[in-house]
Amino acid sequence: MKIVVTGVSLFTCLGNTQDTWQKILNDVSGIKIQQPFSFLPPLPLGMIEKQPVSIHDLTKILIQQLCQDAKLTLPQDNIGVIVGSSRGCQSQWEYFLSSFAPDFSSLSWLHTLPSQPALMIAQYLQTQGFVSAPANACATGIVAIALGYELIKQNRCSQVVVGGVETAITPLTITGFNQMKALSQEGCFPFAVNRSGLVLGEGGGLLLLETEESARLRNAKIYGEILGWSMNCDALAMTTPESDGETAIRCVKDCLYNSGLCPQEIDYIHAHGTGTILNDQREALIIKKLFPHSPYVSSTKGFTGHTLGAGGAIASALNFLALEKQTLLPNTMNLTLDFELNFVKKSHHHPLKKVLCFSFGFGGQNVAIAMQNIT
Repeated sequence: MKIVVTGVSLFTCLGNTQDTWQKILNDVSGIKIQQPFSFLPPLPLGMIEKQPVSIHDLTKILIQQLCQDAKLTLPQDNIGVIVGSSRGCQSQWEYFLSSFAPDFSSLSWLHTLPSQPALMIAQYLQTQGFVSAPANACATGIVAIALGYELIKQNRCSQVVVGGVETAITPLTITGFNQMKALSQEGCFPFAVNRSGLVLGEGGGLLLLETEESARLRNAKIYGEILGWSMNCDALAMTTPESDGETAIRCVKDCLYNSGLCPQEIDYIHAHGTGTILNDQREALIIKKLFPHSPYVSSTKGFTGHTLGAGGAIASALNFLALEKQTLLPNTMNLTLDFELNFVKKSHHHPLKKVLCFSFGFGGQNVAIAMQNIT
């Protein structure tokens, strides 16, 4: 049974799916110095608007775009939904707690549960099928895609909406990452000599997964196929990744094995590439050890910022667009890079057959997913 992608929906600080794709190809970053909260200093941020966007509004835009792209008509009463977020409606709760509203019930707190994006999408589709909302820190987006893949493999349903949505630009998130000294004061520069930390971004990515048979029957556009995935945990520390990368290397090897692939078959790797000292150092080590044939490598977080739980979903969506258009995604701008990998310095057409996407999350979570073009 082949599991294919027949719908792609993106919304980031660069705009909708088409805008995000085109601006990345044109080397245009959506990251700007902004000050959404007067009591916190200005920072480089990947914001959709001048003020933080609502996760409810963002989720609605994403599912409407996906239905249009995948040509889904409503209702879809048996479609699955697996859409996660690492922060959920945290911004609304911060507002509730800071406003000290006397009538707390009037603030509709029941619409701010961690599963809200998944529930909103289920209600929009009018499904009575499987609905889930994983939260695996920065690994959430790919975990959601992987779980949707397994749901179809188990014949639980023939179609699943998967992905991640994140509106993480809040006072608590900014302060927390600042306390960890993880935020850059200059910008996001993945794998660069002058990288100095991550940049928070808003955004989300959704995919429609279905069997190839289902896609052919409804004459759907096919972006590509999911071949397999793997996930494990360093079990080392809450924020510090395992320096030798051995557990993450095992994760990638398992992903390749589960996908029936050899390392030499990989054409391109969409790296996690946060722009932090430790992540980029470890990830470069992993790629160097496992892929001596030097596949192309890039991270797009320098354009979108790090959208945390949505990051893997956005990267995966971009991978499927890259497979469809046979175009490599560039690493950010003209950076002086710190590692001897085959980085994509400028977007260009290139034959792409088999590609990977990585995500790594707090708690030592490692996840990798493999995809291929279908001709």
